[in-house]
Amino acid sequence: MDRRLMRVGEDWETLRASFRWHVPDRFNIAERCCDSWASAFPGRVALIDLGEGGDVRRWTYGELKEASDRLANSFAARGLRQGDRVGVLLPQGVAVLITHFAAMKLGAVALPLFTLFGPDALAYRLADSAARIVVTDGASLDKLDAIRGDLPDLAEVYATDGAKAPIRDFWVEIASASPSIDPVETSADDAAVLIYTSGTTGPPKGVLHAHRFLLGHLPNIELSHGFFPQPGDCGWTPADWAWIGGLMDMAMPCLHYGVPLVARRMRKFDPDEAFRLIATHEVRNLFLPPTALKLMRQATVPKGLRVRSVSSGGESLGAEMLEWGRTAVGAPINEIYGQTECNLVVCTAADLMEVRPGAMGKAVPGVEMAVIDGEGRPVPDGTIGEIAVKRGTPVMFLGYLGKPEKTAEKFTGDWMRTGDLGTRDAEGYYTYVARDDDIISSAGYRIGPSEIENCLTGDPDVVMAACVGVPDPVRGEAVKAFVVLREGATWEGTEARLIERVKARVSPHVAPRFVERRDSLPMTATGKIMRRELRDG
Repeated sequence: MDRRLMRVGEDWETLRASFRWHVPDRFNIAERCCDSWASAFPGRVALIDLGEGGDVRRWTYGELKEASDRLANSFAARGLRQGDRVGVLLPQGVAVLITHFAAMKLGAVALPLFTLFGPDALAYRLADSAARIVVTDGASLDKLDAIRGDLPDLAEVYATDGAKAPIRDFWVEIASASPSIDPVETSADDAAVLIYTSGTTGPPKGVLHAHRFLLGHLPNIELSHGFFPQPGDCGWTPADWAWIGGLMDMAMPCLHYGVPLVARRMRKFDPDEAFRLIATHEVRNLFLPPTALKLMRQATVPKGLRVRSVSSGGESLGAEMLEWGRTAVGAPINEIYGQTECNLVVCTAADLMEVRPGAMGKAVPGVEMAVIDGEGRPVPDGTIGEIAVKRGTPVMFLGYLGKPEKTAEKFTGDWMRTGDLGTRDAEGYYTYVARDDDIISSAGYRIGPSEIENCLTGDPDVVMAACVGVPDPVRGEAVKAFVVLREGATWEGTEARLIERVKARVSPHVAPRFVERRDSLPMTATGKIMRRELRDG
């Protein structure tokens, strides 16, 4: 099945001018990425699952279909219905895909959760989403046990590495369930995936996406990966599949196109191991966050790599990094841009356009963008404004779960505001300039300060807290916290204690690298912390 939207030989302007979205009324990600291939080519390899001990398990589409059919029947027997949420608290691996597809076959919504989340972060997301089921592994069971009493909607927990009642054994449930199922017929606009994103004020927001958002990713995937797919392609990303980058910038698109996908959990990114994986399994297509690329640049590149395409997003790479990719890795690094609410809307395609270091690229076919002012009016080329995306692309989110007022605030007329400041030149190249909010961009993650600050002020010695991003040569930015302590509190040992508190209760990836004590924090007349002054000072 040739599912490519773009045709080799057409230039960028022709591709944009001729492109039209074709979104069917009925569409389901599980059917497209799993069942359709299982019906036509059941023995085709879908996933190369690499265990931590070095074992390799190749999963075919036929095996993925049967396992997800059986798990869907197990879910249905426990009362899961269309629209319910299923938490996926797992590292990269086949169980993630089986769980996503099982939920989607029932019309339920997959809720990816990062395995490094602590109890506070998990409790908020599971409660806010009213998740009915969570699938996890033994490493996260203790965290769930600690908060389950505060989650009245959570009816069932499945564990992938064995469990005793009331926890259900994931693989036993699959083995004992019926393989026969009539999937729920979903519309392209029915909810499919819920991904939480951090904001600058208030708690994280649940970004709700429809099944159609898979289709919205495809123009960028095809162009940033050199008219993907090509014969012999094989994809991998070290980015966790709990984030939209890992899940939708590589994993699901590979399965959509029938391209083998490599899964490997790395507890900590190791550039040498990454290169060994790429060489051993002849990976040709990579999504590598900027931090991973910076670390890989310091490692020895093995001979005989067959890499054909690399995409990267999150921060500008610069001319030297782009040249290293072309000469050392053997493939151009194409920069991509988007956010959880509306992903992969801009890209560089070295096959089709001049690569301009510092620029993100151009708006992909099927996406209308502009740089706008505060009133939603496009500004002249070369003028700094807010990057915005016009309604009408299927990659755009349905809204923030349970927060219609926050959804409305995201738009000015038909323009979805990204919160990122940038420029566009006369030839359509977009360049990122800065954020107009306080999001911290660290190691490819977009980190909101609110959740960290709430955790810090939960310490009995902390009266006030504020977090900002500070320059970091590897991560782009590192999290720095400023705290005001209660009268009489001592500072000795407090910095380390607060860092460990955030690691344990929220997540290690958002924990401050530095904590500075202040007598007071800069405030506006209305009592809001002026984080910009902390950054600039």
